[in-house]
Amino acid sequence: MIKFNILTLFPELIQPYLEHLPLKRAVEKKCAEYELWNLRKYAMDKRGTVDDKPYGGGVGMLLMVEPIYTALSSIHNEPPEQTVKKGGTRIILLSPRGKKYTQKYAEELSKEQNLTIICGRYEGVDARVEENYVTDVISVGDYVLSGGEIPALIILESVTRLLPGVLEKEEAISIESFSNGAIEFPQYTRPEEFKGKKVPDVLLSGNHKEIEKWKKEHSPQIS
Repeated sequence: MIKFNILTLFPELIQPYLEHLPLKRAVEKKCAEYELWNLRKYAMDKRGTVDDKPYGGGVGMLLMVEPIYTALSSIHNEPPEQTVKKGGTRIILLSPRGKKYTQKYAEELSKEQNLTIICGRYEGVDARVEENYVTDVISVGDYVLSGGEIPALIILESVTRLLPGVLEKEEAISIESFSNGAIEFPQYTRPEEFKGKKVPDVLLSGNHKEIEKWKKEHSPQIS
């Protein structure tokens, strides 16, 4: 089983997703556990302060290091620097500064037992979090989002569906896009013809050798 901890200011954005496949099945089959941690509970004061203006000026606010440090200490029952040093738990910060997330990365994470994901907000997170209290910094692409909740869901689903027992047809994992260095071939279903657009004849031929050849030829390699 793999345990996911998601640290976020907006757990309500993630909670509904846990009620649907494949995450729901992962819980039912005891393949995964998901726990949402509200960063606001570790705020600096009764007003719920978790962010402040950046030193040196700039637009927007940064999530402060102390609430994140306190939250990570609570999640792992020890200071995060000890968690990082000891190993066995991956603490992931979602940031555009991070390593690009890929299917290979998802496969690597799926072999872990504990994943903690920190969702940024506003203009980002105090750099001391990245420098001292995480094991991974991940970017899901070269574009801007308002927070890390959607990237967190990307990681949750991409990792969860790789866990044994989660997908009904596990063989699908080995042939889908990015799993074998290629993009999956085009696929068609009924009707055979729609508005003059026909399904390729080879797929209707019943010739399995030619069909496999066609699939391979139409699976572009990842550069």
